[in-house]
Amino acid sequence: MEEIDRRIVTLLARDGRMSFTDLARETGLSVSAVHQRVRRLEKRGVVRGYAAIIDHDAVGLPLTAFVSIKPIDPAAPDDAPERLAHLTAIEACHSVAGDESYILKVRVASPAALEDLLQQIRASANVSTRTTVVLSTPYEHRAPEVAGEGPSGQDT
Repeated sequence: MEEIDRRIVTLLARDGRMSFTDLARETGLSVSAVHQRVRRLEKRGVVRGYAAIIDHDAVGLPLTAFVSIKPIDPAAPDDAPERLAHLTAIEACHSVAGDESYILKVRVASPAALEDLLQQIRASANVSTRTTVVLSTPYEHRAPEVAGEGPSGQDT
């Protein structure tokens, strides 16, 4: 990826609503050149979409937890993500190495709602769970540093 594209990706990661005019000013390109580059980045799948960052407290979902799951029967098919996809309280599902198979990030309204969700997770995917409740989140949704070229001259 070219350096100018890295700069555009970094700027968009910080502010997905940045206008083409502002992107052009920050990169030194014309508005049409920035527009073409952004569209190309979208087509290549580098920029996969744009999203609003929600204040979960304001929408009634103040409790965040991480739920580690592992199958009760290790010989069972590895289909937990599909079995859990209907549970909208699960914000993210990460396949992990270690004792657990997946770690789920969940957001709910209350401890009682978390307890109910845990039962739904266990029943839907036939898994055991281990839960960590989040007390506070000092930062989240940080923009990545888009890597440049590595020591071998290849992109990292």
